[in-house]
Amino acid sequence: MNWPQAATAAEIAHNLATVRARIDGACARAGRPASQVRLLPVSKTVDVGRIRLAYAAGCRWLGENKVQEAQRKCAALADLEGLRWSVIGHLQTNKAKAVARFAAEFQALDSLRVAEALDRRLQVEGRALDVLVQVNTSGETSKYGLQPDEVAPFLRELPAFSALRVRGLMTLAVWSADSARVRACFTRLCTLRDRLRDSAPAGCSLDELSMGMSGDFEIAVEEGATVVRVGQAIFGARSTPDSLYWPSGGGA
Repeated sequence: MNWPQAATAAEIAHNLATVRARIDGACARAGRPASQVRLLPVSKTVDVGRIRLAYAAGCRWLGENKVQEAQRKCAALADLEGLRWSVIGHLQTNKAKAVARFAAEFQALDSLRVAEALDRRLQVEGRALDVLVQVNTSGETSKYGLQPDEVAPFLRELPAFSALRVRGLMTLAVWSADSARVRACFTRLCTLRDRLRDSAPAGCSLDELSMGMSGDFEIAVEEGATVVRVGQAIFGARSTPDSLYWPSGGGA
């Protein structure tokens, strides 16, 4: 889909309202309260000037894939009170220090090495971090994330990292025009969460399901998403290819 560029605060506000209305409609179809779903605007590739417009339009959460890009924007926008950053892309251990300093949330935890690195840096910073565990529900080898059968043993290890507050699970659906294939990825994550909820370690909450992006967030909401990561439907199409940020495409 070719999303038009939003160049003013009014245009961004209009797009936010449109996306929110679509979320509310999906909640109604699923018999869910609309308050259960958080819209996370994704600002990757969006310049600082337009992010200021988004803030003026009401954005207080922003998602970024690349740590260095997010860190640069966070510093440039430090004057904006209450603006919080969610890192939603794959993390290398050498970037854990930066994430521990500025992020309010990390949605792509999929290795104990990253968990240990984050926890160590967070302890130094004297703060905690909300995290979601990334699950590969599409079966694509190009995608990051744990296999569904790896999630339970992984969760059992996480209480050792006291600065990490486990809030739920995250996934990227298959990039496909076949809505049934896309829906199956979301159904798989919700079913996994429901199965693991009772056996999750103390302190590990599985309330959050982050799934759905600009092209498929309504399906995700119908299948139980509590967070949807939407970029292009808010800010407009990107000039950079999705493969720069997501393996196999499928940009937010």
